[in-house]
Amino acid sequence: MTRILIRDGYVVTMNPKNQIIKGGSVLIDWDKIVAVGKDLKESADIVIDAGGKVVMPGLINCHTHLAMTLLRGVADDMELMPWLQTKIWPLEKHLNAERVRAGASLGALEMIKSGTTCFADQYFYMEEVAKAVDQSGIRGVLSYGIIEMESAEKRESELAAGEKLVRSCQGMANGRITTMFGPHAPYTCSTECLLKVKELARKYGVGIHTHIAETKWEYDEIKKKYGAHPVEYLDTIGFLGPEVLAAHSIYLAPHGISIYKNRGVKPVHNPVSNMKLGCGVSPVPEMLKSGIPVALGTDGAASNNTLDMINEMKFAALLNKVYKLSPTALPAEDVLKMATINGAKSLGMEKEIGSIEVGKKADIILVDLKKPHLTPVHNVVSHVVYSAVGGDVDTMIVDGKVLMQNRKVLTFEEAQVIKKAQDVSEEMLKEAGK
Repeated sequence: MTRILIRDGYVVTMNPKNQIIKGGSVLIDWDKIVAVGKDLKESADIVIDAGGKVVMPGLINCHTHLAMTLLRGVADDMELMPWLQTKIWPLEKHLNAERVRAGASLGALEMIKSGTTCFADQYFYMEEVAKAVDQSGIRGVLSYGIIEMESAEKRESELAAGEKLVRSCQGMANGRITTMFGPHAPYTCSTECLLKVKELARKYGVGIHTHIAETKWEYDEIKKKYGAHPVEYLDTIGFLGPEVLAAHSIYLAPHGISIYKNRGVKPVHNPVSNMKLGCGVSPVPEMLKSGIPVALGTDGAASNNTLDMINEMKFAALLNKVYKLSPTALPAEDVLKMATINGAKSLGMEKEIGSIEVGKKADIILVDLKKPHLTPVHNVVSHVVYSAVGGDVDTMIVDGKVLMQNRKVLTFEEAQVIKKAQDVSEEMLKEAGK
C-alpha cells in the first residue's frame, strides 16, 4: 500500500458545504482519501508540497470522442450536418484499431496534462480506447457509437458491437473503466434501435450516452418525422430516464426542461463545440435552477479543438453571461460544480469521485498558482475558472496513483504518443485523398 500526503495547499473540496481549506492537507491511503484538514501530521510514503497550489477534485469530461484528436483542425468553420456528412464521416471510414488506439492515447495524454481524471466517451473501436485508458491510468466511461440509419441488418450488428463492449470492458483496469450503450442520436437511430438500447442498458445495469437536441436542423427533422420535438419524442417512446447522459441538449422547447427533471435525465453542456459549430446555447441556468445537475464536456477535438476542461469552464461561464446579458447568469462556483461533482452525479459515480471527501477515490489534481496570470491570489475558485489554463495543472493523482508530477507524465512516453498520432493521422488523410 502507498500512502500519499498532499500538504499545505488551497484545498477546494467541492463537498456539500463547498468548503475551501487554506493551508489544507489531504491524506491518501492506497486508492482512497482517508483524511482532509489542516496540519495533518500522519506519515506517508510520498509527500507532495502543495504550497501555492490549488488541491481539487479531478475534472470530469462528460462528453467527448477521444480518438477524434486525429481529426483536429481538418474540418473547421462549417455547420454540423455538412461537417459530419462531407468531412468527418468520410474520414472516419479510414479508422482502424491501430489508429483509434493512437488517437485515444493522444487524447488521454492531453487530458492528463490539463486536469481531466475521468471522461465519458462515445466512438468506435472502443476496445482499443479501453487499452489506452488502462495504460494512461485515468478513469473512463466508454460507449460504442451506434449508428444504424433505420437499417434492420445494421441495427443488429451495431447493437451487437455495443453489447460486446459492455460485456468485455465493464470493470476493466481495476474498475477504472466502466461502460454505457451509445446510440448516436435520434436522427441516426430508429425508434426500434433506441428501445432495444433501453432494454439492453436495463439488462446490464449500465447507462446510455447519446446526443439530444444539438441543432435546429435536428429539432425540425424530428418534429417533421415524429410530430414532436426531440425531447418530447424520446419521452413518448419511453427512452428517457436517469440512466441517460444527454450531450448538448440545446433545443429543449417549452417543456423539455420539465421532462428532463421528471425523468432524471443528465444533460451535458458543450459550450465550445456548440459555439464553433454555430449550434446554439443550451439553457444551462434554467436547468440548474430546476435542480438538474448539468455536467460539462468538451465534445471531440475535431469540433472544439481541445480537450481542455479548464478552458471549457471559462467558456461555459462567459457564453451564458453574454447570452443572458447578465454577469450573474452562471457564476464560477456553479461552473466548477458542473466540471466536478455534477459530472460525477451524471455518471452515477458521486459516491466515488467528484469531491475531496473521506472515503472517496483519490482522484485529485494540483493547479500551480505561482504564475503571473494567477497572481495575486484572492479567490481560488475564480482563478481556476477565469484565469487558469490547462497547462497550469502541475500534478494528477487517479485511484491513488500519481500519473503526473511537476508536469511530467509518468504513464506515457509523451514524445512517442505525439509522433504516433501525427503519423497515423497523416496516413488517414492521405488515404482519403485530403
